Amino acid sequence: MNSDAKKVAVLGGGSFGTSIANILADNGHQVRLWMRNQDTVHDIATIHENTRYLPGKKLNPSIIPTTCLETAVVSADLLFVAIPSKAFQSVVRDAAQWLNEDQILVSTTKGIGEDGFKLMSQILEENTPCKYIGVLSGPNLAKEVAERTLTGSVIASEHEEVRLAVQQTLSCGYFRVYANSDRFGVELGGALKNIYAIASGMAAALGMGENTKSMLITRSLAEMSRFAARLGGNPMTFLGLAGVGDLFVTCTSPLSRNYQVGYALAQGRQLEDILATLGGTAEGVNTIRLVKKQSEELEVYMPLVHGLYDILFEGKELKDVIKKLMLGEQNSDVEFVLPGPDKLANLKRG
Repeated sequence: MNSDAKKVAVLGGGSFGTSIANILADNGHQVRLWMRNQDTVHDIATIHENTRYLPGKKLNPSIIPTTCLETAVVSADLLFVAIPSKAFQSVVRDAAQWLNEDQILVSTTKGIGEDGFKLMSQILEENTPCKYIGVLSGPNLAKEVAERTLTGSVIASEHEEVRLAVQQTLSCGYFRVYANSDRFGVELGGALKNIYAIASGMAAALGMGENTKSMLITRSLAEMSRFAARLGGNPMTFLGLAGVGDLFVTCTSPLSRNYQVGYALAQGRQLEDILATLGGTAEGVNTIRLVKKQSEELEVYMPLVHGLYDILFEGKELKDVIKKLMLGEQNSDVEFVLPGPDKLANLKRG
């Protein structure tokens, strides 16, 4: 182990948690990977493979898998929490008894909690003694990360100590980590893009043109940034990896589980059946319900979110949603860049 090695815990043995643990082990850190499934622990310990979520991807043999939460977290300098949003708070509350205020906690979960529209980093703040909180997000398809494909990500935190620690532990020849202080915007970007990946998967399955797909993606970006700005995020954050970068890869790659959901829906399969056979969590389905409700309360114009809600839960079709979009309000292309009429008048006078 190198002299700069840290003790790191990764909570969550899904595809992304396993991929993060693999990077950390490649970088020479002592890594404990916690999960509930004893069979997966056995596979990772013996054949160095997560046969359930990353079959065929060989993992660094120094990863220490465990089902004991206390063993994983008690002496860790840095912890990555890669638990699906529905179980996130429960696991964090269980782990809190062994945590202290100086440990660094980083969420990698791209979802929103149902109780009070909480982002994952807010759940970390409210349920643990830790004061150093961060969010890791970006165009990071787990299978490609596990294959050590060149990848960029973003660590967002108001604490410089968090940003530096994550950059130092994760950065390597195939994984580049950029820093951002807009934790809220980065985290919202990661959660919101899952919604629009479902629409893109549907568009692909229905054979829609490249012009249509391009319009869907760019109007999705407009909705995301509009909603985030209303909640206090920086709309400029959405021009980076955690915004347009993550949106692009999730909306165009068949490796994206949310894209897969949309594709299967357009083929006529039932949502319950799709989710049961997906082999992972598609956060976008739950996020659609939560964001629709929140956008109504905040009076934020989000026609795609409302249209997708109608598709998933009211039986509408994507072509009807796109038609409604075409007939709806014609907003500015880039709302946060174009000057309004008063500014234009001032520019002309100047």
